[in-house]
Amino acid sequence: MSTMVEDLAEKLADDTLKAMKHLNNDRFFMEVAAELGAASTTLEEAYLTAIRVRLAERKARAFIRARIESHQRGEPQPEN
Repeated sequence: MSTMVEDLAEKLADDTLKAMKHLNNDRFFMEVAAELGAASTTLEEAYLTAIRVRLAERKARAFIRARIESHQRGEPQPEN
């Protein structure tokens, strides 16, 4: 059953992110989570995990792009 829940959550997360872009609402996923929570806390948890992972990945990619662009402009880079 967990694979089914995870598959549903993954698809729902993808659809929600598309809707967020279309609606220009970066908190829409919380509304969807509230609807899910009323029906299935199991799916809600899997969905929120899928959303958070995707949002974190986007944030990390933006960080990488910004660091590369900064480096290409010759700006000082933070030390490790």
